[in-house]
Amino acid sequence: MTRHHLWTAAKYAVGLGLLSWVVAKNWHGLEEAFQRPIHWGPFALALTLFSLAVALTFVRWFVLVRAQELPFTVGQAIRLGWVGLFWSTFLPGSIGGDIFKAVFLAREQSRRTVAVATVLFDRIIGLWGLFWLVGLLGALFWLIGDPAVLASANLRWVVGTALTVVAGSLAAWTGLGLLPDRRANRLAHRLSLLPKVGPSLAEAWRAAWMYRRKGRQVFLALGLSLVAQVGFVCTFYLSARTLLEPDVVPSLREHFLVVPIGMVVQALSPTPGGVGIGELSFGGLYLLLGREAKLGEIGSLVQRVITWVVGLVGYMVYLQAKPAWTSADAKLDMPVMADEAS
Repeated sequence: MTRHHLWTAAKYAVGLGLLSWVVAKNWHGLEEAFQRPIHWGPFALALTLFSLAVALTFVRWFVLVRAQELPFTVGQAIRLGWVGLFWSTFLPGSIGGDIFKAVFLAREQSRRTVAVATVLFDRIIGLWGLFWLVGLLGALFWLIGDPAVLASANLRWVVGTALTVVAGSLAAWTGLGLLPDRRANRLAHRLSLLPKVGPSLAEAWRAAWMYRRKGRQVFLALGLSLVAQVGFVCTFYLSARTLLEPDVVPSLREHFLVVPIGMVVQALSPTPGGVGIGELSFGGLYLLLGREAKLGEIGSLVQRVITWVVGLVGYMVYLQAKPAWTSADAKLDMPVMADEAS
């Protein structure tokens, strides 16, 4: 067994071990929850919202790929997106699906570095949307005197940090737009002269520069990201409502302040789909809201089930619809993405 296999096995062991520990720690609370009627209405709505939010992220990627003027269809984006979600959910590290999409898109494009850059930029836009969501809504709640924000210095720090990131990124984006074309081209030329990695770095810089010149598409992608993030926050809230009574679950407004933070932690964790680490992070975030950690962990467990269900169903739909999608791609005279088994 190679070192890579050992490292992968260790990630699974850590993730599943943490998940088992979270379940064991909250077993009494879960047992009590299952003794009460399960709220199937919130669960069904959470499942629906999560599926729609995920589909919006596929459309967001399509917008970013077309902004680079690469040949691509919505059908290809959806097809690769479902498989990417499956791998992100069940492979170590939440970026596993991004790697899959980057590899398979690059295989069918002449500008391979640009193809990979679209996946990276899509992830950046997704994270950027989380900061926008917390910053904008947090500032609004702060201004209207929301008790949860006013009573918690930690939440005010979270809102302030999000606003700082948004302001800093907007300043950098504006500054990049002031760079003349000749200087951008000169920088690309200098990067291309670097040994080995020079051509790839130059192509990546050209991709970033093109995105700056396609501001309308980028902000459309950001808008899609914000709508999707709202769906993900509502999914977590409804997941918590599935097993818990309304009086012990924080308000939806409070979830908008803390759930995006938990999503960032999950996105950066090395375990499969952030398993285990996500549950612990949401438990800690519930503590910031003055609630028991186990309530956040239970909500995260329900959301985990929803993610697994959607990931598996999406992958099966991909397998069943693959011949139809392939035929549609051929009619459009577009490059057909290779199957993951090839």
